[in-house]
Amino acid sequence: MTKFVEMDDHVKFLSQLEEDAGPIIEVIKFSMNPEDGDEFLKAWEADATYFKSQPGFISGQLHKGIGGSGTFIIYAVWESTAQLKAVNNNLQARLSKYPASTVVSPHIFKKVAVPGICVE
Repeated sequence: MTKFVEMDDHVKFLSQLEEDAGPIIEVIKFSMNPEDGDEFLKAWEADATYFKSQPGFISGQLHKGIGGSGTFIIYAVWESTAQLKAVNNNLQARLSKYPASTVVSPHIFKKVAVPGICVE
């Protein structure tokens, strides 16, 4: 069964969904046995198709570790935490479709401005 592990020991993903913020960046790290990659991609494609059709979804991108890695990162932009929360009501059911070796770690971020380097 897919294992859920917090990305940050100091704040839970579900607690982050309670904060009124936006736009937000959702980053999800998926780690699994490398041989489960094809099965993962099938499950993720179904999830991505669902999320793409939901209000508040702006964009998303999947990345895979190189060199035989079994790690994937998803970077998704949402208009608000409220909209992301609305589509996460069936989280456990969706996670059950991923390979048994999968460990999932989601976290919500907001852009930070650093003068002369990046804008908010």
